[in-house]
This record gives sequence, structure tokens and C-alpha cells, in this order.
Amino acid sequence: MKGIVLKELGGPEKLCYDDLPDPVPQENEVLVRLKSAALNHRDLWIRKGLYADIQLPTILGSDGSGEIIALGSSVKSLDVGQPVILNPCFDWGHHTKVQGSKMKILGMPDNGTYAELVTIPASNALPKPETLTYEESAALSLAGMTAYRAVVTKAQIKANETMLVTGIGGGVAVFALQIAKVLGADLFVTSSSEKKIKTACNFGALGGVNYLESDWDQKLRHLLNGKSLDVIIDGTGGHILQKALALIAPGGKIVSYGATLGPTKELEIRRLFWKQVSILGSTMASPTELTAFLKLYTENNLKPPIDKSFTLEKASDAHLRMEQAHQFGKIILKIP
Repeated sequence: MKGIVLKELGGPEKLCYDDLPDPVPQENEVLVRLKSAALNHRDLWIRKGLYADIQLPTILGSDGSGEIIALGSSVKSLDVGQPVILNPCFDWGHHTKVQGSKMKILGMPDNGTYAELVTIPASNALPKPETLTYEESAALSLAGMTAYRAVVTKAQIKANETMLVTGIGGGVAVFALQIAKVLGADLFVTSSSEKKIKTACNFGALGGVNYLESDWDQKLRHLLNGKSLDVIIDGTGGHILQKALALIAPGGKIVSYGATLGPTKELEIRRLFWKQVSILGSTMASPTELTAFLKLYTENNLKPPIDKSFTLEKASDAHLRMEQAHQFGKIILKIP
């Protein structure tokens, strides 16, 4: 098969388009011929060496959609030819509250979806939504399940609550916006791009501010026009999280799922306890939550915004686009 293999850490040029051995499904696995894959920031962190326990060489990619072309000997619940999307979270564990110690994510150490073929446990192959294309389906899983757990399970967002989504444009942030909009929340966003803020408003946000401006928090207060922020969904960390404690309403919730701006060096602890604020960590999601996300998404006829599609051999160009933070929505690899 053809695939993209990462043999050493570095820039996008380290992603090598190559001939690779065809994977063979084990007894509890299926072999999927992929039609589309999607990028996630996790792929960039691994390529740059900013991820734990990196094992090379590897095929990156956590998200994908395609058709089953072979079944392991013990697989009875799926059929050859069945269109599927992948659940990239392996071995979540027995508790919905937190992942187990054996949980891992597809795309390092296990070979991922930047390839024509991939093997996965049969339990991680889910029916492709009939209302979505292969490209749209490939965009869903990792970012969508992360957003669902943050917004629904952790924040427990309710109709008419006011929510801020930071760093709009990235996949998780966009899915969080779509989910919360369906559930009736009033939504605001931050971004470093005025264009992305305008696009977010087309998706239902009531307004947004540019976090590169030093007084962005004051501008947000003006936009809120007396409303209180009940929930902040944050994937940026850094100085954004510092100001979040000042912006959140008493009794509010801040859900952190990432730190694209790096560590938060200071937090005003007095605000945390005096305002009775809950700061909640969230990552990935259980299989039950992924199923619930797909149900909510398809029943409300939602579609993931596709930023741009690249052919598989242009994976380095796709990485460069994500690295430059130009995207709104998901970046897709089309697999012939």
C-alpha cells in the first residue's frame, strides 16, 4: 500500500510518501480501505517531538472513513464492503468518568490513517453516517468526541446559558460551537483572525474578539452586554486561561481540553474559590459518548466544515496549513 510514514522528527518535509507493507487484521480486527483521513493537532505535536512516548517509524492519523475489505477470524458483527468511520480511542476502559491506564489513540504507536489501508479492532469501526460523505465522516471522530465530552458531559451546557469557545477555527472548537448551538446556548468566540470570527458568526456565534489584542477581555465584556459567561470551553491555555477566571460568572465552569498557546503560568486562586468556579479537564471520550455525539450530529442534520482537502501524497502541505493556523474546520486527506 501507499502511505505517509514519519521516520524522524522535524518539519512537514519529514512526512514521507512511500510503499509500505499491507497490514493484516488479527482475529478481532477489521481491515479498512480508507477513502479519507483528517488531520488533528496531535499529528503536529508528534511530528515535532512534543508528545509523550513517541515511537518511530509510524504512520500518523487518528481519523478516517472507508470500507471494510477483510475481517479477522472472530469478527461476526461487521461485513465486508460495509462503510465505516473509525473510533480512534482504543481501550477507553470501564469507567465513563476517566479513561483507563491502557487507553491509547490511533496514529502512534499503532499505525494510523495516513495510508490506503489500516487495521483496527472491530469494536472501533462504526457505521458511516448515511447523510455524510466520506470526507465529512472522516472529519468527525477525534475532534467531535472531544468537543461532545467537553460541552455535554463536563460543562453540561443548557439552553440559554452563555458560553465562550476559545480559539475558534480548530476542529474541536468548531464542533463545540455546533453542539452548543443545537442545545440552545448563546455563543461567543475568540480567535486571532477576524475572518474566523465572522465565519463563526455564520455558524451561530453572537460575536467574537481577537485575543491578540491586549484588551480582548474588556471588548468581550462589552459584547456580552451584561450577560455572564456560564461556561468557557478552552483549548488554548496560556494567557487565555489566565483571563478566563476573571471572565467566568460565579459558579461557572471552565473546561480545558488543550493548550495550543502553551502553559498557563499564573492563576488567580482567590478568584477560583471566591467565585465557586469549577475548572474541569477533559480529553477524548468514551465509546458511549462518541455514539451520542454521532446521534446528535446526524439527527440535527449538521455537517462538519471542511477547510481544505489534499491528496495523500501532499500530507506535508496539509501539515503546513495547520501549522500556519489558516484553517476553519477540518483539513482532509483524500486517499485514492
